[in-house]
Amino acid sequence: MSQSRRVTRRGALALSAGAAALPLVHIRTAGAAGKMTVGLVDHWVPNSNEKIKEQVLSWADKNKVDVTVDRITTIGAKLQMTGVAEAQAKTGHDMMTFLAWDAHANAPWLERMDDVMGRLEAKYGPQNEVCQYLGRSDGHWVVIPSSFSSQYKGPCGRISLLKQHAGLDVVEMYPAAPERTKLAENWTYDTHLKAAEACHKAGYTFGIGLGTTPDSVDTAGAIFRAYGAELVNAKGEITVNSDATRQVLDYAQRLVKVLPAQATSYDDASNNRDLIGGKSALIWNPPSAWAVAKHDSPDVAKDCWTFPAPAGPKGSFTPFLPFHWGVWQFSQNKGAAKELVEWLMQREQIEPRCFAAEGYDIPPFPSMSDFKVWEEVSPPKGTVYNYILRPHHHSAAHIAAFPAPPDIAVQIYNRGTMPTMFSKLQSGQSINDVIAWAQAELEGFVR
Repeated sequence: MSQSRRVTRRGALALSAGAAALPLVHIRTAGAAGKMTVGLVDHWVPNSNEKIKEQVLSWADKNKVDVTVDRITTIGAKLQMTGVAEAQAKTGHDMMTFLAWDAHANAPWLERMDDVMGRLEAKYGPQNEVCQYLGRSDGHWVVIPSSFSSQYKGPCGRISLLKQHAGLDVVEMYPAAPERTKLAENWTYDTHLKAAEACHKAGYTFGIGLGTTPDSVDTAGAIFRAYGAELVNAKGEITVNSDATRQVLDYAQRLVKVLPAQATSYDDASNNRDLIGGKSALIWNPPSAWAVAKHDSPDVAKDCWTFPAPAGPKGSFTPFLPFHWGVWQFSQNKGAAKELVEWLMQREQIEPRCFAAEGYDIPPFPSMSDFKVWEEVSPPKGTVYNYILRPHHHSAAHIAAFPAPPDIAVQIYNRGTMPTMFSKLQSGQSINDVIAWAQAELEGFVR
């Protein structure tokens, strides 16, 4: 996710015009009883775009609605900027995709979705903590967390390299079965550090970045949470100068010594390249790197295994980055847009999309963790079985900067405050200096 940018009304109108020039998929229906435009994220797994197009076409035919779909890339923050442009111009798509924090930024212009969520939760149970944190504003659901492109970012390790150089058998630790193993009880940050040190010594450095793009932010955020360290608490009070922060920075001070020398300059493609190129024994990432390796480096792909984040003193927290669907208050067809969102969030539609994405997509309802896709995709079979969090994992979904109020948390996230603190340790700054820097940074966010 790119940093926030100020958008003037003139700029918003220009962006809106640019969005109109995006690739269109016009879904034609005979005898259409109304028109609707839909803005969907351009999924990283091409088959997913085709599957959701097929689903929207099916819904449109059945309901006699003439639907136009825009696929909007996240590259260059195009998706986020399109939402900003439409909110300011008060015109755009009837149904729109929002990434992570964008729902809160646009909440004043979004239709309430309490009725839709009420029916979905009555059928499928409550959503996870992150979805409830990001999808609600002033006590109301303003978006519906979607499975489409939503992802966990736990560790993905090379089976052979971790076993050979760190003595860590990740398949035995997290088998493709609903069981809690003794090895899983020992999957802690101390174990993670020892494995990182051993693999670094062998020339297969863990591909963990210290940059300011989402992969680096999400990983650092999960480590902070595992140690109980909050930069800003739920009341909006700065709490960075704490024993918990010193504890996590003490850990990070040891970890950064065995991370890539260029970790500060990592973007979200850097760790993928490390894994696919055979340079790294472990990264934190959704299965996109493994999926690319299936085509570009098959020997690497069949040696990959995904599993939850390690446990710290306060537990295990696996990074989760959700996408949402919302309906603008100024939509010309709000009723149809809300109906489409609700229909797309039924289990009968979510499961085929998960199969099309080869298990990449994560449903926001924990009750849907029983889809067979995570058991069946390969190679090797079971490689992403533990990608989706299951009860026996004893791990929870997390987004960096939680539980700070979202208007403050988004600044912490977009500025990459947490990985930057780690980066400063890598450059040789003391823990006291890093905390002092963070304190000053956060004071600017909470004013």
